[in-house]
Amino acid sequence: MTAEDTAHEGSTSIDTAEEIAAAVHAHERTAVDVVTAALERIGRVDPLLCAFVEVWGEDAVRWALEVDARVAGGERLPLAGVPIGVKGRYGLRAAGPLVDAGCVPVGATAVPGPGTAWKTWGLGRHGRTVNPWRADRTPGGSSAGSAAAVAAGLVPLATGSDGAGSVRIPAAWCGVVGLKSTNGRLPSGDRTGLAAPGVLARCASDVAVYWRVMAGEARAGSTAVPTAVWSPDLGFAAPDPEPVALAHAAAHRLADSGALRLVRPDTPLRLDDPAPAWLALRSSPGTDHNAAQRIRAVNDRRLADLFHGADLLLTPTTPNPPHGHDGPGERYSTSLTWAFNLSGHPAISIPAGIGADGCPLGLQIVAAHGREDLLISLAQAHMPPP
Repeated sequence: MTAEDTAHEGSTSIDTAEEIAAAVHAHERTAVDVVTAALERIGRVDPLLCAFVEVWGEDAVRWALEVDARVAGGERLPLAGVPIGVKGRYGLRAAGPLVDAGCVPVGATAVPGPGTAWKTWGLGRHGRTVNPWRADRTPGGSSAGSAAAVAAGLVPLATGSDGAGSVRIPAAWCGVVGLKSTNGRLPSGDRTGLAAPGVLARCASDVAVYWRVMAGEARAGSTAVPTAVWSPDLGFAAPDPEPVALAHAAAHRLADSGALRLVRPDTPLRLDDPAPAWLALRSSPGTDHNAAQRIRAVNDRRLADLFHGADLLLTPTTPNPPHGHDGPGERYSTSLTWAFNLSGHPAISIPAGIGADGCPLGLQIVAAHGREDLLISLAQAHMPPP
């Protein structure tokens, strides 16, 4: 088996999180059975994929036994027996609500290793993390292992964190769904306030379950069709033609389905390039942040104006396709994502199509602060339940 085969194998080898939980509650499967099968998949595929930095086999089986006991005792667990990957060796700290809901962590997923400034790669216990669609391409990062593990069908859900696009970029390049929450809505240990927790999943309905668990409630959906503005470049980026074309086509499919209505703003959106501001805010304490705050203030005003007249903003997730393992060169793959880490808006990447290189690309959907529910409903419209 090659690493590329894992993407196709995974398409039929694992149920959705909702299906797993339903089967465990119906006593058609046990959490131990589900987790044991996930550990077997990881043991078979991960030497090629390198999605995990640690696998917690014995602990995972013990935790699954505890889930089975809770179900037998009459508890209704929305994610009973669902195996998950958690981002990095310390990711378990942020997964408490998921564990309480019945998830079983099976391991820590790969993140960028030492010795490089670029974060669009991962280093697992068997080596560098590869893209399940093409082993000579990166899966993106920094939630590299989470995206690869989900795309390859090793687990249906994996946690991530997004400080500049670290959930959305690997979601796009691995062909899965990646949600970044509103900055500050869920707990985050990032001192700069730029990073927000998120999730990667194979289907949008599983993102919805994740969000209900993590946020504690789901806002009632509106019957009105949301309006959306399309921007290929946010007014400053220089994306390649192919990501723009695929994302634009995906946006029109959503419009044609009636899920949204594309509108033209009175003034095209033109943000200031957020790169100088983001880099300054992530620098060591004591750096002068005045220029960064000016860029942030300008962009915040322009985004507020946009969301005053429309519900959503649509863009390509990345300006480029997945690069090789030698790095991204001079380009920032974050150029279309990190503006929303500065502004704090929630955003989701959904699959837009397959590029000429055989790798997926994504459509990014951005909503007003606190409107994750709207993003998830659009993702569900784009990706009906399997």
